[in-house]
Amino acid sequence: MSQSAGPGSHPASESQRSRDPAFPLHHGGKIEVRPTVRIRDAEGLSLAYTPGVARISQAIASDPSLAYDLTWKSNTVLVATDGTAVLGLGDIGPVAALPVMEGKALLFKEFANVDAVPICLDTSDVDEIIETVRRIAPAYGGINLEDISAPRCFEIEERLQDVLEIPVFHDDQHGTAIVVTAALMNAAQVTGRTLADLRVVVSGAGAAGVAVTNMLLDSGIGDIAVADSRGLIEPARTDLTPVKQKLAEGTNRAGISGSIEVALEEADVFIGVSAGQIAESAIAEMAPDAIIFALANPNPEIAPNTAEKYAAIVATGRSDYPNQINNVLAFPGVFRGALDVQASRITPRMKVAAAEAIAGVVGEELAPDHIIPSPFNPRVAVEVARRVAEAAQFDGVAGVESPDRT
Repeated sequence: MSQSAGPGSHPASESQRSRDPAFPLHHGGKIEVRPTVRIRDAEGLSLAYTPGVARISQAIASDPSLAYDLTWKSNTVLVATDGTAVLGLGDIGPVAALPVMEGKALLFKEFANVDAVPICLDTSDVDEIIETVRRIAPAYGGINLEDISAPRCFEIEERLQDVLEIPVFHDDQHGTAIVVTAALMNAAQVTGRTLADLRVVVSGAGAAGVAVTNMLLDSGIGDIAVADSRGLIEPARTDLTPVKQKLAEGTNRAGISGSIEVALEEADVFIGVSAGQIAESAIAEMAPDAIIFALANPNPEIAPNTAEKYAAIVATGRSDYPNQINNVLAFPGVFRGALDVQASRITPRMKVAAAEAIAGVVGEELAPDHIIPSPFNPRVAVEVARRVAEAAQFDGVAGVESPDRT
């Protein structure tokens, strides 16, 4: 989760922009397209373009799988957004979202050598987004959906995956879930527990909250309750969306009703993926050796220095505190592994494998203030890609065997 100025912040004046180092860094954009071959003479031109390229197109027309070998498809992801849920800025539109999408493409390349193309769509209509992405998908090996508001993001991802034979991955959901799960695996180990021992309370039932909850269930969590702005999600509530109704059916086995403060009594873990603030008095009622992941940006649900008074381990989404939960630990390696084996989708097993890989990289350095590796650790993307590729083959969604990256 990245830091942002937050909703309601004012545009920088010209004088402020002149003093802000972010503006010259972004001058002209952050990415470009470069050739992988050079044309220096007529012979090269005839091979790279007409007439030589016609032979390549004919071969692919006869066998479409050759596109993975003879075009950029095997190493290129489409990053698609409508600009409705950008960082902490909210609905700022497709043009203002472009710097963030360029940044995403930059991270794909820097951390996993995956090429990514940002596409900002001037529509927020679910059907139009699905149809647009579906029509341009043949040129790509995967689709990374980004910064699309809930609940629309759930339907868009599900329907796109139903009609495409390449992975469709909404990073705000699954990237966050993977890194949170990895961090919680290690936090449990530090405090002498397993995931099965933990009772978790999640604040937020948007894209991230739903995905985190589902992934922790897939990972064998002991029990988990989710709260939205109206209180705990439970079957008795009559105001639930279909997504929240499904959550109600699979969570809160303890049958707790009411506010999130009630659920936090003797809870082992708090995971905040909303802007809702949590009172110190509620945190004080958590179980001994509590684990607090307050991930809202720029203002965590509870201040880290306050959380540290009651918790054995504290994580945030910010880079200026220990244990930053950062999606860049997940998505580059996930797509690297999926592309390497020409996966048709990202399965739950592949996501759990990514979380285990991230957790494992910490190794002997595991400590209360170091439950997650640095994004700049070169082993992260490599290990995530390897484990994701193996899981894809196990689940039968891989088109080819994993390459040897030793």
